[in-house]
Amino acid sequence: MWEILDWKHKVRAFFGGPKASPGYLWDLLAERIKAVPAGGSIDWVTYYFRDRRLAEDLLAAHRRGVRVTVTIEKHPRSSHANDLVSEMLAGPQGLGAGFRSLSLPLLLPRLRTGWEPHLHEKLYCFSHPQPVAFLGSYNPSGDQPEECLEIIREIGDQNRGYNVLVGMTDPRLVRHLVAHARCLHRMKGYGNRSFSLYNNLELQTKNGVIFFLPSLLPHPVMRFLHSLSSDARLKFVISHLKGPTMARKLVKLARKGFQIQVLTDATARRVPASAEKIIRDAGISFQRLGGSSGLPMHDKFILIDGGEKRWVIFGSFNWTARSWWLNQEIGMISSDAGLYKAFTSRWEELIGQTED
Repeated sequence: MWEILDWKHKVRAFFGGPKASPGYLWDLLAERIKAVPAGGSIDWVTYYFRDRRLAEDLLAAHRRGVRVTVTIEKHPRSSHANDLVSEMLAGPQGLGAGFRSLSLPLLLPRLRTGWEPHLHEKLYCFSHPQPVAFLGSYNPSGDQPEECLEIIREIGDQNRGYNVLVGMTDPRLVRHLVAHARCLHRMKGYGNRSFSLYNNLELQTKNGVIFFLPSLLPHPVMRFLHSLSSDARLKFVISHLKGPTMARKLVKLARKGFQIQVLTDATARRVPASAEKIIRDAGISFQRLGGSSGLPMHDKFILIDGGEKRWVIFGSFNWTARSWWLNQEIGMISSDAGLYKAFTSRWEELIGQTED
């Protein structure tokens, strides 16, 4: 799957789903772990981590002399989903200080029930055979053999579902992302992350910018979209969209004159009918991915056609209040032509499977 000489550009998208081999993104991460030699480093940040095979691969890397840090969410939505891997990585034969199950500090201590922030980033950094950082929507939330079908029924089979990771090999950018991952790993259990240096630092690349949430700055996605000419065409692929406030953000864009199409997950849990109604009532094209496969649509991206220039926005963030203002998230706005073409092909694949 991975050949250094194939990287003609410093960025490349990898898509999982029914048309890819089962476990395609899992294989990508497993191969990278095994490729890092003694003296190298692996730094992971993720929300769900249930796969004991990948956990054992990380432990094997640690035993052969690789510096490994793994930082995961302590209290995910499916509350016990990460327990088995946490026991492996935190145990006597585990990663020691290299493992952190993180409960993020509350931004406002009095707001608790329903307003707890989550570590929702998906970031995977490797030092060898060449420095690379992957960010996107995929977390290794399945397990083999699968012993808890109840969790899979709740969160979906992410190994076979629609997900994306984007790999970046620019050395300066990878260094910054590794530093960010290690900063999260050392985070204290108190304080306001909105004041974090890295959360307010936007990493400039040749063709775009990487951003982090939460931040004191205006939300980078809406800031960027509102800076565009109103004749731009916007295509949204949204896995989670909840609440009238978030739906009305799309309505506000439509009223500005943008031509908008929205494609979402099939389930009402991730995108309630009430949000769909607000969007449809505003005259916005709205479609759901067909639910016959039972696989989750976990992609999160926006295609922007501005006529002479085109962009893609992608990352870990959802269209929910928690993701927008509380969660630890990562995203990128890119004008890279190769990325835009790859995500356009993905859009065409998804739109061909939508419900009427």
